[in-house]
Amino acid sequence: MFYIKLNRQEYSYDVHSLVKAFFPEETVKVLLYETEPSEDESVVSEEALAIRIQIDANEDAFFTSYVQMMEHGAKQILAKPVFESKYQAIESDQNPASTRKQDFSRFLYRCLCEVTGKELPWGNLTGIRPTKIVMGLLEQGKSRDEIYAAMKESHMVSEEKIALSIDIAGRERELLARLHGTDGYSLYIGIPFCPTTCLYCSFTSYPIAAHRDRVETYIDCLIKEMHLTSELMRDKVLDTVYIGGGTPTTLEPDQLARIIDSLKEIFDFSTVQEFTVEAGRADSITEEKLKVLYEKGVSRISVNPQTMNEETLKFIGRRASAAATVEAYRLARKVGFDNINMDIILGLPGETDVDVTETIKKIGKLSPDSLTVHSLAVKRASKLRQFIEEHGVEILHNGDVTMEIAAKGAKEMGMHPYYLYRQKNMTGNLENVGFAKDGKYGIYNILIMEEIQSIVALGAGSISKNVLPGGRIERCDNVKDVELYIDQIEEMLERKRQLYRTGE
Repeated sequence: MFYIKLNRQEYSYDVHSLVKAFFPEETVKVLLYETEPSEDESVVSEEALAIRIQIDANEDAFFTSYVQMMEHGAKQILAKPVFESKYQAIESDQNPASTRKQDFSRFLYRCLCEVTGKELPWGNLTGIRPTKIVMGLLEQGKSRDEIYAAMKESHMVSEEKIALSIDIAGRERELLARLHGTDGYSLYIGIPFCPTTCLYCSFTSYPIAAHRDRVETYIDCLIKEMHLTSELMRDKVLDTVYIGGGTPTTLEPDQLARIIDSLKEIFDFSTVQEFTVEAGRADSITEEKLKVLYEKGVSRISVNPQTMNEETLKFIGRRASAAATVEAYRLARKVGFDNINMDIILGLPGETDVDVTETIKKIGKLSPDSLTVHSLAVKRASKLRQFIEEHGVEILHNGDVTMEIAAKGAKEMGMHPYYLYRQKNMTGNLENVGFAKDGKYGIYNILIMEEIQSIVALGAGSISKNVLPGGRIERCDNVKDVELYIDQIEEMLERKRQLYRTGE
């Protein structure tokens, strides 16, 4: 356990996120105190490292003490404070509290760099959308050099990551310009069933074998949500449709057909610029299902190996072999799909740079149209969390080298980076990047990150966003449990009515 002592509640989230980025192997906990602690303050745990942070009442000075536990016979003694900094906060008439928080974040980051002897690739950024900052600067008319200087000075981001952010933000702007912004919307349909649950997964998913008899009723509920959505969004343009999961292709061919037929009967698809279905796992894909998707007008699918290493696939609970993934991919090409994405995850347990190189080499031979490279994020609700607690975080290997292997492989396949996001507890403090060939970019992926238009989400565990003029965002969620979703469908419909009446 890694304890932090802090005297200001409103800084807790920022402190926790940044310290966790430097010490990913530690369980980090922020403890609040209301008055200035004494110099001989006790450490809360015999094995704890601790950081003590005091922010003066007027918020114009910070004092940070890195306190390390040391043994001296039976007596515990503390290292003396190694950091002390006081400064006059930069005032801002528009948002002084935000400005002071930015100053504090830079200060704490510098302290942690000195303590650990390392810098983070994304500097003091702990949010999930670094490109959003760059997009804002582009909108202000800033040049590449000005953006570079701002990212370096304000957030201490590495040169490599600044270049990546600028590259992606420029490409995103071009793609988003083709859409309808707040005059449009996108549709997400969640299919919360999978063949099995993977070790790392925290998404809403249930074993299909145990829920076969409820799938038709589940689809009935989806169709109810479709009808309501069509009514609520009647004055907006439908830009993209995405069927995800779970694993949508766990459904039978006739069930997939029923969902898509209902979508096309209820919504105007003449404006849809992208229709994606996650075919996902090879052990759920058949030629008959692929034909249904293709003949019903699906324009983009994913066939996701995550890794091409057989031992890792077995370990993480994916029953399909690498050979099965290759066969599923070839079936999709045979059926006629010309826009196929593949996902991989860097940092899976036990995998090395050699394993990643081999995965990229095998995918390169297939030459998909896009490649989404995920850095493994250790989710609280996943089985992986317990495994790491038992075996240590050292089993997860990910860093600049593995990301470079993937990026180089994508470039050799003729792809460009087009979207990026980050997650909490991500191995190597890195990022997820989507690469694609020209004209094969996943538009929905950009929309879900940049939040420029409403996304209406249907199905168990899905979250709808209402993006209002001016950028304000409101959300509502559907319950995760399939049985509760079915039983409480009228409540789910009412939640959507309330959400999308907000702007009236």
